[in-house]
Amino acid sequence: MALLEVKVPQLSESVAEATLLTWKKKPGDAVAIDEILIEVETDKVVLEVPAPAGGVLGEIVVGDGGAVVSDQLIARIDTAVQAVAAAPAPAAAAALRATSPAPAPAAAVSKAAVAMPAAAKLMADHQLPAGSVAGTGKDGRVTKADVLSVLTSGGPSAPAAAVQAPVPAAVVKPLPAVSAPSSSMNLGDRPEQRVPMSRLRARIAERLVQSQSTNAILSTFNEVNMAPVMEMRKKFQEKFEKEHGVKLGFMSFFVKAAVAALKKYPIVNASVDGNDIVYHGYFDIGIAVGSPRGLVVPVLRNVDQMSFADIEKKIAEFGVKAINGKLGIEELTGGTFSVSNGGTFGSMLSTPIINPPQSAILGVHATKDRAVVEHGQVVVRPMNYLALSYDHRIIDGREAVLSLVAIKEALEDPARLLFDI
Repeated sequence: MALLEVKVPQLSESVAEATLLTWKKKPGDAVAIDEILIEVETDKVVLEVPAPAGGVLGEIVVGDGGAVVSDQLIARIDTAVQAVAAAPAPAAAAALRATSPAPAPAAAVSKAAVAMPAAAKLMADHQLPAGSVAGTGKDGRVTKADVLSVLTSGGPSAPAAAVQAPVPAAVVKPLPAVSAPSSSMNLGDRPEQRVPMSRLRARIAERLVQSQSTNAILSTFNEVNMAPVMEMRKKFQEKFEKEHGVKLGFMSFFVKAAVAALKKYPIVNASVDGNDIVYHGYFDIGIAVGSPRGLVVPVLRNVDQMSFADIEKKIAEFGVKAINGKLGIEELTGGTFSVSNGGTFGSMLSTPIINPPQSAILGVHATKDRAVVEHGQVVVRPMNYLALSYDHRIIDGREAVLSLVAIKEALEDPARLLFDI
């Protein structure tokens, strides 16, 4: 038996430890080279751990939810057995399991080929043995509805004490959905579920509390008529997309307008370091992006040197990476100013929290037709409420208000952005 060690990838210097999520294989399963075995979650990113060679997973050293550090041993692969697409021969699998420690509790939750993930989880929670639920899904797979049907019909179920047991504290699941319990759980109409925070969610909480407790946060507001931007976007959308392969969105206008304002009022682009004010001669703009794991803020570098197309392509790239958990640590660090667009979710007005060590953040909201007065006449215009939260320790109200006015003026006359005036 030739055993090859599987170790945690090298973590960033700022990351002391990480958390293993869920093993995708269990001891005795065949693995192919570069096949993803497990994901490692830090407080910033999720890293994939691929199999360094093909073979059979012989031992899991650290189970689901375990805390690990860089280069820590987490599993061993028997490379003497060639990995194949199908499961290993029964005799080989039995021999491996006999010589290997028991797998982590969550590693035996389901048989992926028999039950869908949600169904397998529910079966494990209720201690239903494999094969006890008939599948009605594609190719006979067991669905969540099949399991619920068995539970509510008085079929096989776990003892009451086991059913009511809370989720083990060691298992870390990113942003799990809390579903209503079945009637067999007998919890009445006040169900609860306790789950630990993911490392990212805990880090977000820590940074937001830090921002509120260390910054003197104040917000100023203004409204902007988005008609000129909408007209320009409509006029050039088709040609822009054909030329650059990406749609012309509104965020590139907001980012460009913010940079124009930061050039006029450099203090808004500065940060505090002890008793010093650090003025940044570059413009790295953080873009708040929602992801399944929580809010992340990847950074656009040197935005003043980027075109509208460059900005739109990079934002689209960030969005895909955020959804897939592929954002790198270098993409999430730094930044001199941030833009948060709550309008994509329908927000009318908010006071965004500064992302430390930055000193200001622009909040963008939903554009809605509203009645406004122009030249003594009431007219309907597509209006957007802008909010600028700033650190009053170094940014005075005058600079904050004027910088937001500069953003408003740039958006209401977007040709200025093309000529940098």
